[in-house]
Amino acid sequence: MTEAVRVAVVFHDGHGHTRRQAEAVHAGAGSVMGVRSTLVPVEDIHAHWDQLDTVDAIIFGAPTHMGSASAPFKAFMDASEQAVLARGAWKDKVAAGFTNAAARSGDKLNTLQQLAIFAAQLGMHWVNLGLPPGHDSSTSTENSMNRHGYFLGAAAQCDADAGVDNGTTPADLKTSAYLGARVARVALQLSAGRAELAKTTMTA
Repeated sequence: MTEAVRVAVVFHDGHGHTRRQAEAVHAGAGSVMGVRSTLVPVEDIHAHWDQLDTVDAIIFGAPTHMGSASAPFKAFMDASEQAVLARGAWKDKVAAGFTNAAARSGDKLNTLQQLAIFAAQLGMHWVNLGLPPGHDSSTSTENSMNRHGYFLGAAAQCDADAGVDNGTTPADLKTSAYLGARVARVALQLSAGRAELAKTTMTA
C-alpha cells in the first residue's frame, strides 16, 4: 500500500480568525485522496519539529499585524534557523501560505511575501494560489473565491468587531480550502514523480 502524502498547516492564531482559516486550509488538503493533513499551532512547535521533518508539504499561516506576520509566528521563523535551516531539513518540500487582517488590504501582501521568502530560505518549493481575481467587475460579487485578488497565497479579511464564527466570510474560507487542496495535489504529483525517478535510477 502506498504511503499517504502528508501536509502540515503551521499557523499562529491571534483572535480565532486565523485558526478558522487554518482549519479551512487543513480541510482542503485532507479532502484530496491519498493525503493526510495535520494542524500545528506555533505555540506547540517544539513538540513537532521531528514530525515536520517527515511531511511532504508545509502551509504557513499567520495574521498580518502591523504590516507583517505576527510576533509569535516570527519567533517560529527565527527558531527554524537552528531547528531546520542548519540541517537543510525542509529542502525540496512543498510550501504555501495564507494570512488575514481586518483591513481589506492591510499590507497582507507583505506577509505573504515574507512567508514565501522564508520558504525560499529553507529551500522549499512555493505554490501560489492559482486563482484569478474573484471580485473585479460590476458583475462579480463578494461571494467569489479570491475576492481580494491575491495571487501569492490565500488572503482573508475579518471585521475587527466580528466574532470568530462570523468574522471570516464563506468566500475566504472556500479560497483557503482551495489553497490547501492545490498544495496537496502538487505534493502528490511531486511524490509520484520522485517515485518514478527512483525506479528509473534503480534500473539504470
